[in-house]
Amino acid sequence: MITATDTTFADTVLAADGPVLVDFWAQWCPPCHMIAPILEQIAAERPLTVVKLNSDENPGVARDYQVMSLPTLMLFVDGKPVATWVGARSKSRLQDELDKALAA
Repeated sequence: MITATDTTFADTVLAADGPVLVDFWAQWCPPCHMIAPILEQIAAERPLTVVKLNSDENPGVARDYQVMSLPTLMLFVDGKPVATWVGARSKSRLQDELDKALAA
């Protein structure tokens, strides 16, 4: 998985080739830690880039995309957000949601 910051977000996510799933998280957030291994598995299994962005350390991007709760997962395609999910979820549920969003 890749880590992004307020400074690197545009190059890492918006200019990326292919779909990018951004995990807005924070160190103090237990559900963020619960979903982390699922995101690692998905990053290894799917043709999609998973990017982690610590919202406490990088408040600019979180503010720009109106992230109010953590974890927030946001799927970007061609530099544009196409789907957003809030809260931890099972791997199968996230895979289903990704499939639906990428098929749209």
